[in-house]
Amino acid sequence: MINFAWPWLLALLPLPLFVYFLPAKKTKQATSALKMPTLIRVSNEVTVSSQSKKLPMLLLMTCWILVVVALSRPQWLGDAIDIPTQGREMMIAVDLSGSMQIEDMQLNNSTVNRLTMLKVVLGDFIERRVGDRLGLILFGDDAYMQTPMTFDRKTVKQMLDESELGLVGRKTAIGDAIALAVKRFDEKKESNKVLLLLTDGQNTAGKISPEQALELAVAKDITIYTVGIGAEVMIQQSLFGSRRVNPSSELDEQSLAEIAEKTGGKYFRAKDSQGMSEIYNLLDQLEPIEQDQQQMRPLSALFYWPLAIATIITTLAILMMNFKSLIPTARQHSKSSSYSSIGKR
Repeated sequence: MINFAWPWLLALLPLPLFVYFLPAKKTKQATSALKMPTLIRVSNEVTVSSQSKKLPMLLLMTCWILVVVALSRPQWLGDAIDIPTQGREMMIAVDLSGSMQIEDMQLNNSTVNRLTMLKVVLGDFIERRVGDRLGLILFGDDAYMQTPMTFDRKTVKQMLDESELGLVGRKTAIGDAIALAVKRFDEKKESNKVLLLLTDGQNTAGKISPEQALELAVAKDITIYTVGIGAEVMIQQSLFGSRRVNPSSELDEQSLAEIAEKTGGKYFRAKDSQGMSEIYNLLDQLEPIEQDQQQMRPLSALFYWPLAIATIITTLAILMMNFKSLIPTARQHSKSSSYSSIGKR
């Protein structure tokens, strides 16, 4: 939808008509002191057709209309966009340690590794969090901020999809991941601060222990939801046949449950993709999406379009006028040369 910021300026459109129909002042024509020969005087007369008179007037009128429209500041009013009435920040910390490559997850009747399953199910959860500011932390040997807090859910999901195993090391720095989230939450004081921590192991790296990071999170009033990833039973093939093993033997459920409990959150156990989906549905209930939202309509300036067209038309008109003025001059020069040759004869 197009509207004008200064629509009252459109009243200037008929101004050239008033100027055109004003009574002209009578002035005495100055008589020429130099009498030109009749033959030369006739050759200098340029007859202008009615069509050639209308064309410059039409160009001037078009340019005037375009300039007035540009001065009135036309704007394109976009579709309404929902914005949250209160702040909520949710940081997502994803484990990229070596154990995330274990293929013990079922996704669409196929066996995939833990990270592949997490990308698909967590991606759906991210898309549902309309109105939340989301951030993404990847941790292994260290913790790194992959995506700062943003309302752009598409970018967060894209950064998650582009993450690779071993990108930040093979170990697990849970304490560093929590501490980094606490530091980022400090940048916005008034908000509901939530950390979603997803891991399949225990803290084996990092400069800050989970206990120290937990104290920081409690002091900053951050709610942490922890998710332990990994199946309980997996059939492993070897030279001596198949055997049942527990691929999640290194998962420190006690520490994850303690972190969630002391921050007012909850610990979840994700043994497959269906269980992970149920966890995210429960998170939507525990941390509901803001429903009472305000709306805004973005504005885009359009004044440069009519202004650019008027500039192009004016430039072309000037070039055409200069080109036409050269033609009579050339003709006069050729006729003068012919007259001089006749006189010599």
